[in-house]
Amino acid sequence: MIEYTHVDGKDKGSIRLFALSTCVWCRKTKRLLDSLEVAYDYVYTDLLSSNERNEVLDEVEKWNPRVSFPTMVINNKKTIVGFKENHIREAIKG
Repeated sequence: MIEYTHVDGKDKGSIRLFALSTCVWCRKTKRLLDSLEVAYDYVYTDLLSSNERNEVLDEVEKWNPRVSFPTMVINNKKTIVGFKENHIREAIKG
């Protein structure tokens, strides 16, 4: 079971962010979500134990076969890979 860190905010559906603690684009994505004041869950893949990391990487691969970061999954339907501010704003607004 993947342990996400929850950030409180406005409920815009299920928003999950798979990130790396050392990734500047992951930090920018988190900052954008924080500025939009939406609730989301995130996990820093690189800080997990090897078993947990493998589980997260399997999950990321379902949504993003390249397994790159950040990978955001919205309502188990839409995936946004990388820091794409306009796409993120549009997906959350809608």
